[in-house]
Amino acid sequence: MNRILVLIHIGMLLISCNSSNIQEARSVFSYNSENGITSLDPAFASSQDNIWAVNQVFSGLVQLDNQLRPQPAIAKHWKIDSSGKIYTFTLRKGVYFHENRCFTSGAREVTAADFAYSFNRIIDPLTASPGAWIFNDKIDENGFRAVNDSTFEISLNQPFAPFLGMLAMPYCGVVPKEAIETYGKAFSQNPVGTGPFKYFIWEKDVNLVLHKNPNYFEFDQGERLPHVDAVSISFIANKQMALLQFLDQKLDLFNGITSTTKDIILNDDGSLQDKLRSYISLEKKSFLNTEYLAIQVDSISANAPWNNVHFRRSINYAIDRQAMIRHLRNGVGNPADGGFIPVGLQGHVSNPEYGYTYNKQLAITELELSTYRDNPIPIVVSTTKDYLDLCIYIQKQLSEIGINCEINVLPSSELKEQKRNGNLAFFRASWIMDYPDAENYLSCFYSKNFAPNGPNYTHYANEAYDALYEHSLIETDDSTRISMYAEMDRLILTDAPIVVLFYDQSIRLLNKRVSGLVNNPLNIPNLKYVRIDKD
Repeated sequence: MNRILVLIHIGMLLISCNSSNIQEARSVFSYNSENGITSLDPAFASSQDNIWAVNQVFSGLVQLDNQLRPQPAIAKHWKIDSSGKIYTFTLRKGVYFHENRCFTSGAREVTAADFAYSFNRIIDPLTASPGAWIFNDKIDENGFRAVNDSTFEISLNQPFAPFLGMLAMPYCGVVPKEAIETYGKAFSQNPVGTGPFKYFIWEKDVNLVLHKNPNYFEFDQGERLPHVDAVSISFIANKQMALLQFLDQKLDLFNGITSTTKDIILNDDGSLQDKLRSYISLEKKSFLNTEYLAIQVDSISANAPWNNVHFRRSINYAIDRQAMIRHLRNGVGNPADGGFIPVGLQGHVSNPEYGYTYNKQLAITELELSTYRDNPIPIVVSTTKDYLDLCIYIQKQLSEIGINCEINVLPSSELKEQKRNGNLAFFRASWIMDYPDAENYLSCFYSKNFAPNGPNYTHYANEAYDALYEHSLIETDDSTRISMYAEMDRLILTDAPIVVLFYDQSIRLLNKRVSGLVNNPLNIPNLKYVRIDKD
Protein backbone atom coordinates (compact mmCIF):
# COMPACT_ATOMS: atom_id res chain seq x y z
CA MET A 1 0.00 0.00 0.00
CA ASN A 2 2.85 2.39 0.85
CA ARG A 3 4.44 1.82 -2.58
CA ILE A 4 1.12 2.48 -4.32
CA LEU A 5 0.77 5.75 -2.40
CA VAL A 6 4.34 6.69 -3.32
CA LEU A 7 3.68 6.06 -7.01
CA ILE A 8 0.49 8.14 -6.86
CA HIS A 9 2.43 10.89 -5.11
CA ILE A 10 5.20 10.81 -7.73
CA GLY A 11 2.62 10.95 -10.51
CA MET A 12 0.98 14.01 -8.98
CA LEU A 13 4.35 15.69 -8.56
CA LEU A 14 5.18 15.07 -12.20
CA ILE A 15 1.95 16.77 -13.23
CA SER A 16 2.71 19.78 -11.05
CA CYS A 17 6.43 20.28 -11.76
CA ASN A 18 8.21 23.51 -10.90
CA SER A 19 7.77 25.72 -13.92
CA SER A 20 6.63 29.27 -14.51
CA ASN A 21 4.17 28.04 -17.14
CA ILE A 22 2.14 25.18 -15.64
CA GLN A 23 0.86 22.87 -18.36
CA GLU A 24 -2.13 20.58 -18.00
CA ALA A 25 -0.22 17.66 -19.48
CA ARG A 26 3.53 17.51 -19.13
CA SER A 27 5.92 15.45 -21.26
CA VAL A 28 7.56 12.58 -19.41
CA PHE A 29 9.89 10.06 -21.06
CA SER A 30 9.81 6.63 -19.39
CA TYR A 31 12.15 3.66 -19.60
CA ASN A 32 13.04 0.67 -17.44
CA SER A 33 16.31 -0.18 -15.69
CA GLU A 34 16.08 -3.94 -15.20
CA ASN A 35 19.26 -4.32 -13.14
CA GLY A 36 18.58 -1.26 -11.03
CA ILE A 37 20.71 1.81 -10.42
CA THR A 38 23.22 1.58 -7.59
CA SER A 39 24.67 5.09 -7.72
CA LEU A 40 24.16 8.46 -9.41
CA ASP A 41 27.72 9.51 -8.61
CA PRO A 42 29.74 9.70 -11.87
CA ALA A 43 32.76 8.29 -10.03
CA PHE A 44 30.82 4.99 -9.87
CA ALA A 45 29.27 4.97 -13.35
CA SER A 46 30.57 1.53 -14.29
CA SER A 47 27.38 -0.42 -15.14
CA GLN A 48 25.15 0.31 -18.12
CA ASP A 49 22.21 1.14 -15.84
CA ASN A 50 24.27 3.66 -13.86
CA ILE A 51 25.78 5.14 -17.03
CA TRP A 52 22.41 5.75 -18.67
CA ALA A 53 21.15 7.73 -15.67
CA VAL A 54 24.41 9.54 -14.86
CA ASN A 55 24.62 10.78 -18.46
CA GLN A 56 21.34 12.65 -17.98
CA VAL A 57 22.42 14.38 -14.74
CA PHE A 58 26.07 15.21 -15.39
CA SER A 59 28.22 16.66 -18.17
CA GLY A 60 31.96 16.93 -18.70
CA LEU A 61 34.57 18.73 -20.74
CA VAL A 62 33.69 16.93 -23.98
CA GLN A 63 30.95 14.71 -25.37
CA LEU A 64 30.76 12.26 -28.27
CA ASP A 65 28.64 12.80 -31.36
CA ASN A 66 26.80 9.95 -33.09
CA GLN A 67 30.01 8.99 -34.94
CA LEU A 68 31.83 8.90 -31.57
CA ARG A 69 33.94 11.97 -32.34
CA PRO A 70 34.77 14.26 -29.38
CA GLN A 71 32.77 17.50 -29.44
CA PRO A 72 32.61 20.50 -27.10
CA ALA A 73 30.54 20.24 -23.93
CA ILE A 74 31.48 22.43 -20.95
CA ALA A 75 34.81 23.02 -22.72
CA LYS A 76 34.05 25.21 -25.72
CA HIS A 77 37.43 24.43 -27.29
CA TRP A 78 40.82 22.91 -26.48
CA LYS A 79 44.36 22.54 -27.77
CA ILE A 80 47.01 19.85 -27.48
CA ASP A 81 50.62 21.00 -27.44
CA SER A 82 53.26 19.75 -29.88
CA SER A 83 54.49 17.09 -27.42
CA GLY A 84 51.02 15.52 -27.35
CA LYS A 85 51.14 15.59 -23.54
CA ILE A 86 49.53 18.86 -22.43
CA TYR A 87 45.79 19.40 -22.99
CA THR A 88 44.43 22.89 -22.37
CA PHE A 89 40.65 23.41 -22.19
CA THR A 90 38.80 26.72 -22.32
CA LEU A 91 35.49 26.49 -20.46
CA ARG A 92 32.18 28.06 -21.43
CA LYS A 93 30.88 30.92 -19.33
CA GLY A 94 27.46 30.61 -17.75
CA VAL A 95 27.40 26.86 -17.02
CA TYR A 96 25.77 26.32 -13.63
CA PHE A 97 25.38 23.39 -11.28
CA HIS A 98 21.82 22.41 -10.47
CA GLU A 99 20.20 24.43 -7.71
CA ASN A 100 20.79 22.71 -4.40
CA ARG A 101 20.90 23.45 -0.68
CA CYS A 102 24.65 22.76 -0.69
CA PHE A 103 25.16 26.21 -2.27
CA THR A 104 24.60 29.38 -0.27
CA SER A 105 23.07 31.11 -3.30
CA GLY A 106 21.06 28.14 -4.64
CA ALA A 107 23.36 27.49 -7.63
CA ARG A 108 26.94 28.19 -8.67
CA GLU A 109 28.86 28.63 -11.92
CA VAL A 110 31.30 25.90 -12.92
CA THR A 111 34.99 26.80 -12.89
CA ALA A 112 38.23 25.02 -13.86
CA ALA A 113 38.84 24.32 -10.15
CA ASP A 114 35.73 22.09 -10.18
CA PHE A 115 37.28 19.86 -12.84
CA ALA A 116 40.57 19.70 -10.94
CA TYR A 117 38.63 18.68 -7.83
CA SER A 118 36.45 16.14 -9.68
CA PHE A 119 39.36 14.41 -11.43
CA ASN A 120 41.54 14.32 -8.33
CA ARG A 121 38.59 12.80 -6.49
CA ILE A 122 38.41 9.97 -9.05
CA ILE A 123 42.04 8.96 -8.48
CA ASP A 124 41.90 9.42 -4.70
CA PRO A 125 42.18 5.91 -3.17
CA LEU A 126 39.67 6.97 -0.49
CA THR A 127 37.04 7.43 -3.20
CA ALA A 128 37.69 3.90 -4.51
CA SER A 129 36.28 4.81 -7.90
CA PRO A 130 36.30 2.02 -10.50
CA GLY A 131 37.11 4.77 -13.00
CA ALA A 132 40.51 5.59 -11.51
CA TRP A 133 42.20 3.55 -14.26
CA ILE A 134 41.46 6.21 -16.90
CA PHE A 135 43.97 8.55 -15.21
CA ASN A 136 46.28 6.22 -13.28
CA ASP A 137 49.69 5.82 -14.96
CA LYS A 138 48.78 8.51 -17.51
CA ILE A 139 48.95 11.76 -15.53
CA ASP A 140 52.35 13.31 -14.71
CA GLU A 141 53.34 15.14 -11.52
CA ASN A 142 51.54 18.33 -12.65
CA GLY A 143 48.30 16.40 -13.03
CA PHE A 144 45.22 18.61 -13.18
CA ARG A 145 45.63 22.37 -12.98
CA ALA A 146 43.15 25.25 -12.91
CA VAL A 147 45.12 28.00 -14.67
CA ASN A 148 42.26 30.41 -13.99
CA ASP A 149 38.48 30.11 -13.65
CA SER A 150 37.98 29.33 -17.35
CA THR A 151 41.23 27.50 -18.25
CA PHE A 152 41.87 23.91 -17.24
CA GLU A 153 45.05 21.97 -18.01
CA ILE A 154 45.86 18.24 -17.94
CA SER A 155 49.46 17.01 -18.20
CA LEU A 156 50.22 13.46 -19.33
CA ASN A 157 53.46 11.58 -18.71
CA GLN A 158 53.52 10.52 -22.39
CA PRO A 159 51.31 11.00 -25.46
CA PHE A 160 48.15 8.89 -25.46
CA ALA A 161 46.02 9.30 -28.58
CA PRO A 162 42.71 7.95 -27.16
CA PHE A 163 42.82 10.34 -24.17
CA LEU A 164 40.39 12.99 -25.46
CA GLY A 165 37.71 10.37 -26.12
CA MET A 166 38.23 8.95 -22.62
CA LEU A 167 37.28 12.34 -21.16
CA ALA A 168 33.78 11.83 -22.58
CA MET A 169 33.25 8.85 -20.28
CA PRO A 170 30.65 9.42 -17.53
CA TYR A 171 33.35 9.05 -14.87
CA CYS A 172 34.52 12.52 -15.96
CA GLY A 173 31.32 14.38 -15.15
CA VAL A 174 32.06 17.48 -13.10
CA VAL A 175 30.86 17.55 -9.46
CA PRO A 176 30.86 20.42 -6.93
CA LYS A 177 32.99 20.11 -3.79
CA GLU A 178 30.18 21.66 -1.73
CA ALA A 179 27.84 18.77 -2.59
CA ILE A 180 30.42 16.11 -1.67
CA GLU A 181 31.06 17.85 1.64
CA THR A 182 27.33 18.24 2.33
CA TYR A 183 26.19 14.72 1.46
CA GLY A 184 29.32 12.60 1.86
CA LYS A 185 28.69 9.04 0.69
CA ALA A 186 25.00 9.92 0.30
CA PHE A 187 25.96 12.03 -2.72
CA SER A 188 25.27 8.93 -4.82
CA GLN A 189 21.57 9.36 -3.93
CA ASN A 190 21.67 13.18 -3.93
CA PRO A 191 23.50 14.06 -7.15
CA VAL A 192 24.27 17.63 -8.15
CA GLY A 193 25.48 18.04 -11.71
CA THR A 194 25.23 20.30 -14.75
CA GLY A 195 23.35 17.94 -17.07
CA PRO A 196 20.04 18.42 -18.91
CA PHE A 197 18.09 16.77 -16.08
CA LYS A 198 18.32 17.17 -12.33
CA TYR A 199 17.52 14.81 -9.50
CA PHE A 200 13.97 14.94 -8.14
CA ILE A 201 13.01 11.77 -6.26
CA TRP A 202 14.24 8.17 -5.98
CA GLU A 203 12.08 5.50 -4.37
CA LYS A 204 14.15 2.34 -3.89
CA ASP A 205 12.98 -0.59 -6.05
CA VAL A 206 10.16 1.55 -7.49
CA ASN A 207 11.46 4.32 -9.72
CA LEU A 208 13.71 7.33 -10.16
CA VAL A 209 12.39 10.67 -11.42
CA LEU A 210 14.53 13.39 -12.99
CA HIS A 211 13.22 16.86 -13.82
CA LYS A 212 14.20 19.18 -16.62
CA ASN A 213 17.12 21.49 -15.80
CA PRO A 214 15.74 24.94 -16.74
CA ASN A 215 19.27 26.39 -16.82
CA TYR A 216 20.97 23.79 -19.02
CA PHE A 217 23.66 25.37 -21.18
CA GLU A 218 22.94 23.77 -24.60
CA PHE A 219 20.40 24.87 -27.21
CA ASP A 220 18.80 23.14 -30.20
CA GLN A 221 17.93 25.52 -33.04
CA GLY A 222 17.49 28.38 -30.58
CA GLU A 223 15.47 26.34 -28.06
CA ARG A 224 17.05 25.50 -24.72
CA LEU A 225 17.49 21.78 -24.13
CA PRO A 226 16.06 19.42 -22.96
CA HIS A 227 12.69 19.28 -24.71
CA VAL A 228 10.83 16.96 -22.31
CA ASP A 229 9.90 17.96 -18.77
CA ALA A 230 10.91 14.82 -16.93
CA VAL A 231 12.41 11.36 -17.13
CA SER A 232 10.91 8.46 -15.19
CA ILE A 233 13.02 5.30 -14.74
CA SER A 234 11.29 2.18 -13.41
CA PHE A 235 13.03 -0.83 -11.86
CA ILE A 236 11.26 -3.92 -13.21
CA ALA A 237 13.70 -6.81 -12.85
CA ASN A 238 11.76 -9.23 -15.04
CA LYS A 239 12.51 -8.58 -18.73
CA GLN A 240 9.23 -10.09 -19.91
CA MET A 241 7.23 -7.99 -17.45
CA ALA A 242 9.05 -4.86 -18.64
CA LEU A 243 8.23 -5.78 -22.25
CA LEU A 244 4.55 -6.13 -21.35
CA GLN A 245 4.67 -2.66 -19.78
CA PHE A 246 6.18 -1.31 -22.98
CA LEU A 247 3.63 -3.04 -25.20
CA ASP A 248 0.91 -1.55 -22.97
CA GLN A 249 2.48 1.88 -23.72
CA LYS A 250 3.45 2.50 -20.10
CA LEU A 251 7.11 2.73 -21.14
CA ASP A 252 8.46 4.70 -24.10
CA LEU A 253 11.60 2.60 -24.67
CA PHE A 254 12.44 -1.09 -24.49
CA ASN A 255 16.10 -1.97 -24.91
CA GLY A 256 17.69 -5.29 -25.87
CA ILE A 257 16.36 -8.77 -26.46
CA THR A 258 16.80 -12.10 -24.72
CA SER A 259 15.92 -15.66 -25.67
CA THR A 260 12.65 -15.24 -23.73
CA THR A 261 11.55 -12.02 -25.45
CA LYS A 262 12.88 -12.16 -29.02
CA ASP A 263 10.02 -14.21 -30.47
CA ILE A 264 7.44 -11.85 -28.95
CA ILE A 265 9.02 -8.93 -30.80
CA LEU A 266 10.78 -10.17 -33.91
CA ASN A 267 10.11 -12.32 -36.93
CA ASP A 268 12.62 -15.02 -37.82
CA ASP A 269 14.45 -12.57 -40.10
CA GLY A 270 14.87 -9.98 -37.33
CA SER A 271 12.14 -7.61 -38.54
CA LEU A 272 9.43 -6.25 -36.25
CA GLN A 273 6.26 -8.32 -36.09
CA ASP A 274 3.40 -6.87 -38.14
CA LYS A 275 1.00 -6.55 -35.19
CA LEU A 276 3.36 -4.07 -33.48
CA ARG A 277 4.15 -1.76 -36.38
CA SER A 278 1.21 0.62 -35.91
CA TYR A 279 2.58 2.13 -32.70
CA ILE A 280 6.15 0.83 -32.31
CA SER A 281 9.32 1.48 -34.27
CA LEU A 282 12.32 -0.86 -34.30
CA GLU A 283 15.83 0.57 -34.33
CA LYS A 284 18.75 -1.74 -35.02
CA LYS A 285 22.32 -0.45 -35.08
CA SER A 286 25.85 -1.79 -34.83
CA PHE A 287 26.80 -1.84 -31.17
CA LEU A 288 30.49 -1.76 -30.25
CA ASN A 289 30.28 -4.95 -28.25
CA THR A 290 32.19 -8.13 -29.10
CA GLU A 291 30.68 -11.40 -27.84
CA TYR A 292 33.22 -14.18 -27.46
CA LEU A 293 34.43 -17.27 -25.62
CA ALA A 294 37.53 -16.66 -23.50
CA ILE A 295 40.18 -19.32 -23.02
CA GLN A 296 42.74 -19.15 -20.23
CA VAL A 297 45.87 -20.14 -22.12
CA ASP A 298 48.27 -20.70 -19.22
CA SER A 299 46.58 -23.55 -17.41
CA ILE A 300 48.68 -24.90 -14.53
CA SER A 301 48.00 -28.42 -15.75
CA ALA A 302 50.53 -29.45 -18.39
CA ASN A 303 47.97 -31.79 -19.99
CA ALA A 304 45.20 -29.20 -20.21
CA PRO A 305 43.97 -28.93 -23.81
CA TRP A 306 43.84 -25.10 -23.54
CA ASN A 307 47.63 -24.90 -23.62
CA ASN A 308 47.68 -26.15 -27.22
CA VAL A 309 47.01 -23.60 -29.98
CA HIS A 310 45.68 -26.29 -32.35
CA PHE A 311 42.97 -27.20 -29.85
CA ARG A 312 41.96 -23.54 -29.56
CA ARG A 313 41.88 -23.14 -33.33
CA SER A 314 39.78 -26.30 -33.60
CA ILE A 315 37.06 -24.72 -31.47
CA ASN A 316 37.19 -21.59 -33.63
CA TYR A 317 36.57 -23.57 -36.83
CA ALA A 318 33.89 -25.79 -35.25
CA ILE A 319 31.25 -23.08 -34.70
CA ASP A 320 28.79 -22.06 -37.41
CA ARG A 321 28.31 -18.42 -36.49
CA GLN A 322 25.92 -17.69 -39.37
CA ALA A 323 23.48 -20.37 -38.19
CA MET A 324 23.90 -19.24 -34.58
CA ILE A 325 22.80 -15.68 -35.40
CA ARG A 326 19.98 -16.88 -37.63
CA HIS A 327 18.44 -19.41 -35.24
CA LEU A 328 19.29 -18.11 -31.77
CA ARG A 329 19.12 -14.34 -32.26
CA ASN A 330 16.60 -13.90 -35.08
CA GLY A 331 19.25 -12.22 -37.21
CA VAL A 332 20.38 -9.71 -34.58
CA GLY A 333 24.18 -9.31 -34.67
CA ASN A 334 26.94 -9.69 -37.23
CA PRO A 335 28.58 -13.15 -37.28
CA ALA A 336 32.27 -12.71 -36.48
CA ASP A 337 34.31 -12.55 -39.66
CA GLY A 338 37.53 -11.38 -38.09
CA GLY A 339 39.21 -10.31 -34.88
CA PHE A 340 38.35 -8.92 -31.47
CA ILE A 341 37.98 -5.32 -32.64
CA PRO A 342 34.33 -5.04 -33.74
CA VAL A 343 32.88 -3.88 -37.04
CA GLY A 344 32.69 -0.10 -37.19
CA LEU A 345 35.91 0.61 -35.29
CA GLN A 346 39.16 1.42 -37.05
CA GLY A 347 41.56 -1.49 -36.89
CA HIS A 348 38.90 -4.19 -37.37
CA VAL A 349 40.34 -7.17 -39.24
CA SER A 350 37.95 -8.76 -41.72
CA ASN A 351 40.02 -11.17 -43.79
CA PRO A 352 39.47 -14.89 -44.48
CA GLU A 353 43.23 -15.37 -44.32
CA TYR A 354 43.20 -14.54 -40.60
CA GLY A 355 39.61 -15.00 -39.46
CA TYR A 356 37.74 -18.22 -38.76
CA THR A 357 34.77 -19.41 -40.79
CA TYR A 358 32.83 -22.57 -40.08
CA ASN A 359 34.81 -25.51 -41.47
CA LYS A 360 34.18 -28.87 -39.82
CA GLN A 361 37.03 -30.61 -41.64
CA LEU A 362 39.57 -27.96 -40.62
CA ALA A 363 38.27 -28.20 -37.05
CA ILE A 364 38.91 -31.96 -37.05
CA THR A 365 42.35 -31.49 -38.63
CA GLU A 366 43.36 -28.95 -35.97
CA LEU A 367 42.03 -31.26 -33.26
CA GLU A 368 44.19 -34.10 -34.60
CA LEU A 369 47.24 -31.81 -34.44
CA SER A 370 46.55 -31.13 -30.78
CA THR A 371 47.09 -33.52 -27.88
CA TYR A 372 43.37 -33.76 -27.07
CA ARG A 373 42.91 -37.24 -28.56
CA ASP A 374 45.51 -38.58 -26.12
CA ASN A 375 43.55 -37.25 -23.15
CA PRO A 376 39.94 -36.53 -24.23
CA ILE A 377 38.72 -35.10 -20.93
CA PRO A 378 35.46 -33.13 -20.89
CA ILE A 379 35.88 -29.36 -21.08
CA VAL A 380 33.59 -26.98 -19.20
CA VAL A 381 32.21 -23.68 -20.53
CA SER A 382 30.90 -21.28 -17.87
CA THR A 383 28.08 -18.87 -18.59
CA THR A 384 25.04 -17.12 -17.10
CA LYS A 385 21.44 -18.19 -17.64
CA ASP A 386 20.88 -15.45 -20.21
CA TYR A 387 23.35 -17.15 -22.57
CA LEU A 388 22.53 -20.76 -21.80
CA ASP A 389 20.91 -21.31 -25.21
CA LEU A 390 24.06 -20.05 -26.96
CA CYS A 391 26.29 -22.38 -24.92
CA ILE A 392 24.00 -25.35 -25.60
CA TYR A 393 24.43 -24.59 -29.30
CA ILE A 394 28.24 -24.47 -28.89
CA GLN A 395 28.15 -27.71 -26.89
CA LYS A 396 26.37 -29.43 -29.79
CA GLN A 397 28.80 -28.02 -32.37
CA LEU A 398 31.83 -29.22 -30.43
CA SER A 399 30.34 -32.69 -29.95
CA GLU A 400 30.18 -33.03 -33.75
CA ILE A 401 33.99 -32.94 -33.95
CA GLY A 402 34.54 -35.15 -30.90
CA ILE A 403 34.92 -32.63 -28.06
CA ASN A 404 32.88 -33.39 -24.97
CA CYS A 405 31.73 -30.06 -23.52
CA GLU A 406 29.82 -29.52 -20.28
CA ILE A 407 28.05 -26.30 -19.24
CA ASN A 408 28.45 -24.52 -15.90
CA VAL A 409 25.71 -21.92 -15.25
CA LEU A 410 26.70 -19.24 -12.73
CA PRO A 411 25.09 -16.06 -11.40
CA SER A 412 26.46 -13.01 -13.23
CA SER A 413 28.24 -11.67 -10.13
CA GLU A 414 29.94 -15.00 -9.49
CA LEU A 415 31.04 -15.37 -13.11
CA LYS A 416 32.67 -11.93 -12.95
CA GLU A 417 34.43 -12.78 -9.71
CA GLN A 418 35.64 -16.16 -10.93
CA LYS A 419 37.06 -14.81 -14.19
CA ARG A 420 38.83 -11.97 -12.36
CA ASN A 421 40.49 -14.49 -10.06
CA GLY A 422 41.54 -16.79 -12.90
CA ASN A 423 39.34 -19.67 -11.80
CA LEU A 424 37.66 -20.28 -15.17
CA ALA A 425 39.44 -21.96 -18.07
CA PHE A 426 36.66 -21.44 -20.65
CA PHE A 427 33.77 -18.97 -20.39
CA ARG A 428 31.42 -16.77 -22.37
CA ALA A 429 32.24 -13.07 -22.20
CA SER A 430 31.66 -9.75 -23.91
CA TRP A 431 33.56 -6.50 -24.20
CA ILE A 432 31.61 -3.25 -24.61
CA MET A 433 33.70 -0.28 -25.65
CA ASP A 434 34.54 2.17 -22.87
CA TYR A 435 35.95 4.88 -25.12
CA PRO A 436 36.13 5.27 -28.92
CA ASP A 437 39.48 3.72 -29.72
CA ALA A 438 40.46 0.14 -30.53
CA GLU A 439 43.18 0.33 -27.87
CA ASN A 440 40.36 -0.27 -25.38
CA TYR A 441 39.86 -3.76 -26.88
CA LEU A 442 43.52 -4.56 -27.39
CA SER A 443 44.38 -3.78 -23.75
CA CYS A 444 42.60 -7.05 -22.92
CA PHE A 445 45.59 -9.01 -24.29
CA TYR A 446 48.54 -6.97 -23.00
CA SER A 447 50.57 -9.20 -20.67
CA LYS A 448 50.92 -6.53 -17.98
CA ASN A 449 47.12 -6.40 -17.71
CA PHE A 450 46.69 -9.91 -16.31
CA ALA A 451 43.54 -10.19 -14.22
CA PRO A 452 42.77 -9.38 -11.46
CA ASN A 453 44.91 -6.24 -11.98
CA GLY A 454 43.65 -5.67 -15.52
CA PRO A 455 41.26 -6.95 -18.19
CA ASN A 456 43.51 -9.74 -19.57
CA TYR A 457 41.31 -12.64 -18.42
CA THR A 458 42.88 -15.09 -20.88
CA HIS A 459 46.42 -14.56 -19.51
CA TYR A 460 47.59 -14.21 -23.11
CA ALA A 461 51.25 -13.19 -23.40
CA ASN A 462 53.15 -12.52 -26.63
CA GLU A 463 56.31 -10.39 -26.74
CA ALA A 464 55.65 -9.17 -30.28
CA TYR A 465 52.12 -8.18 -29.29
CA ASP A 466 53.33 -6.33 -26.18
CA ALA A 467 55.94 -4.40 -28.20
CA LEU A 468 53.31 -3.32 -30.75
CA TYR A 469 50.86 -2.36 -28.00
CA GLU A 470 53.41 -0.22 -26.15
CA HIS A 471 54.49 1.49 -29.37
CA SER A 472 50.87 2.22 -30.34
CA LEU A 473 50.29 4.07 -27.05
CA ILE A 474 52.75 6.80 -27.97
CA GLU A 475 52.23 6.78 -31.76
CA THR A 476 50.69 10.11 -32.81
CA ASP A 477 50.17 9.31 -36.50
CA ASP A 478 46.63 7.90 -36.81
CA SER A 479 47.19 5.73 -39.88
CA THR A 480 50.34 4.15 -38.42
CA ARG A 481 48.60 3.46 -35.12
CA ILE A 482 45.59 1.86 -36.84
CA SER A 483 47.92 -0.41 -38.82
CA MET A 484 49.46 -1.48 -35.53
CA TYR A 485 46.00 -2.19 -34.14
CA ALA A 486 45.19 -4.42 -37.11
CA GLU A 487 48.47 -6.32 -36.73
CA MET A 488 47.78 -6.93 -33.03
CA ASP A 489 44.32 -8.21 -33.86
CA ARG A 490 45.83 -10.62 -36.39
CA LEU A 491 48.21 -11.95 -33.73
CA ILE A 492 45.25 -12.60 -31.45
CA LEU A 493 43.50 -14.54 -34.20
CA THR A 494 46.62 -16.58 -34.93
CA ASP A 495 47.22 -17.52 -31.28
CA ALA A 496 43.48 -17.98 -30.61
CA PRO A 497 43.12 -17.16 -26.89
CA ILE A 498 39.49 -16.37 -27.71
CA VAL A 499 36.69 -17.55 -29.96
CA VAL A 500 34.99 -14.47 -31.41
CA LEU A 501 31.30 -15.28 -31.89
CA PHE A 502 29.60 -12.11 -33.14
CA TYR A 503 29.66 -8.33 -33.17
CA ASP A 504 26.53 -7.18 -31.43
CA GLN A 505 23.73 -4.95 -32.59
CA SER A 506 21.61 -2.82 -30.29
CA ILE A 507 17.87 -3.35 -30.54
CA ARG A 508 15.56 -0.59 -29.40
CA LEU A 509 11.81 -0.57 -29.47
CA LEU A 510 10.41 2.94 -29.31
CA ASN A 511 6.88 4.22 -29.02
CA LYS A 512 6.13 6.15 -32.20
CA ARG A 513 5.02 9.19 -30.22
CA VAL A 514 8.71 9.68 -29.32
CA SER A 515 11.13 11.45 -31.67
CA GLY A 516 14.68 12.76 -31.41
CA LEU A 517 16.18 9.74 -29.64
CA VAL A 518 19.16 8.94 -31.86
CA ASN A 519 20.82 5.56 -31.46
CA ASN A 520 24.62 5.38 -31.39
CA PRO A 521 27.29 2.64 -31.40
CA LEU A 522 27.60 2.86 -27.60
CA ASN A 523 23.86 2.30 -27.07
CA ILE A 524 23.70 5.17 -24.55
CA PRO A 525 20.50 7.22 -24.95
CA ASN A 526 20.88 10.98 -25.24
CA LEU A 527 17.56 12.14 -23.82
CA LYS A 528 18.12 15.88 -24.12
CA TYR A 529 16.92 15.87 -27.75
CA VAL A 530 13.82 13.71 -27.15
CA ARG A 531 10.38 15.07 -27.97
CA ILE A 532 7.05 13.45 -27.16
CA ASP A 533 3.95 13.95 -29.29
CA LYS A 534 1.10 14.67 -26.86
CA ASP A 535 -1.66 13.93 -29.39
